[in-house]
Amino acid sequence: MAMKMPTVQKCSVSDCAYNTEQACHALAITIGEKPSDPLCDTFFTSSKHGGIKEATAGVGACKSFDCSFNRDYECTASSIQVGMKQSQPDCLTFQRR
Repeated sequence: MAMKMPTVQKCSVSDCAYNTEQACHALAITIGEKPSDPLCDTFFTSSKHGGIKEATAGVGACKSFDCSFNRDYECTASSIQVGMKQSQPDCLTFQRR
């Protein structure tokens, strides 16, 4: 079965190295440091913003298997939003099973 990679529709984590004007420009991101914690594992800070300016990031992998959108570590949401939650960059689209 072919799947389309969900896009990061919006990212409000302004101090991320991949974020420019609330858009994530990494090629793909990984979600979920722990199974029930939808942390953006791709997040890091830098004085220089990087990534591919013409691209919008997709969700390459999701390790948060407690999320209802997770199927075999792949995200099945049509798109996601990333933002700060409890002082960490989280997938705000996360919905517990």
